Amino acid sequence: MASVVKINVLTVPAEQREVLEKRFASRAGSVESADGFEWFELLRPLEGTDDYLVYTRWRSEADFEAWMAGSMRGAHGQAAGSGQGGPGQGGEGGEGGEKPKPAATGSTVWSFEVVQSAAPKA
Repeated sequence: MASVVKINVLTVPAEQREVLEKRFASRAGSVESADGFEWFELLRPLEGTDDYLVYTRWRSEADFEAWMAGSMRGAHGQAAGSGQGGPGQGGEGGEGGEKPKPAATGSTVWSFEVVQSAAPKA
């Protein structure tokens, strides 16, 4: 069975970049214990776009869906069906139970199956 990659494309205005990155840093480690989780990267754009990429790799689609249905929704303070899906929305709850506005102004999730991969030789 091939791994599954989910890439959440987050459109983040320049004035919200630091907010988004701090939100991700504050929950570092929250996905690593999920069953079937293999890899995570937050990719900051260097030029020509306001789109951040949130890259996650999973053993299977079922593992990703289980994470989405459970701990990810709680981590982001979102109810199912809120229209804010996918890894890395950056809109989790704030102090006093208030939810800060999302740092991203748009989000799209891309799904891929890993067909081939390579790593440096030891």
